[in-house]
Amino acid sequence: MIPSVFALHSRLKMQHLRLLVAIEERGSLRQAADALTLSQPAVSKMLQDMEDLLGVALFERHARGLRATRFGAAATRYAKLVFSDMAGLRDELVALESGKTGRVRVGAVMAPTPGLLASVIRRLNRDHPQLEISVQVDTSDVLMPLLERDQLDIVLGRVPEGWDSASVDFEQLGDEGLAIVVGPQHPLARKRGPQFAELTRYPWIMQPRPSPMRALLDRSFEDAGVAPPPSTIETAAVLMTTSLLIDSELIAVLPESVAHYYAQLGALTVLPLPLPIKLGPFGIITRSGRPVTASMSLLVDTLRNSAG
Repeated sequence: MIPSVFALHSRLKMQHLRLLVAIEERGSLRQAADALTLSQPAVSKMLQDMEDLLGVALFERHARGLRATRFGAAATRYAKLVFSDMAGLRDELVALESGKTGRVRVGAVMAPTPGLLASVIRRLNRDHPQLEISVQVDTSDVLMPLLERDQLDIVLGRVPEGWDSASVDFEQLGDEGLAIVVGPQHPLARKRGPQFAELTRYPWIMQPRPSPMRALLDRSFEDAGVAPPPSTIETAAVLMTTSLLIDSELIAVLPESVAHYYAQLGALTVLPLPLPIKLGPFGIITRSGRPVTASMSLLVDTLRNSAG
């Protein structure tokens, strides 16, 4: 029988959690014992005590050592979150001691990056110059696992289809359509009424599957009743995309705000052929039930005010 929360609080120790992570990383009790500078009998007893406490088998033996059961995998995942939160606590205490506001790690999809997020970061840098902000720009399907593993504090993006929405909190900030773009010298750049079928004659730059933008684009080809493009380059990097468009016959799709931003710089041309389907709404995504730091609150409040 799975024990009560009170029993876990009173009997589960940090050393138990360290053992879980050590076994998962090294795959054997002997190597885990070496990593914890304990004897093998001591870690064997510790593992047995933990399994007796939890009432389930955490690991099973195989030819090369130990393999986590589904219970062991779940317990190890939470052990890693505990250590990650401890590291976050220390970082925040150090920041407060040194007079800094703290540190926040944000992941963002393309759409809000050049406008909303850039504006928010400039404002925070002006008003809170000691706040450390790290930014990773990628697709939602890449960012969400990083949030789940506590490698990001906040995601400014979308919850991918099939994701367990109960594990996250989502606050919508906006939605946005997509724009088809080419380089300034592309044969279609000055054509007034290009048709969707014409676009398949040229090579494309697309986001990798299973990103939401790629799924939307695949559906657009299908709805238009035309074959997909003859060749593609896959990348989610905006800089790579805009660099490849210059002096080439490549075609790409970008969020409208990103496309118009680069069009104003003369780096690309937006074709007068809007895609009929919009991306889903983007917003602030955080893990449900996880503590919110002062630096996270600063970023979230500024995002809300700027988006409003």
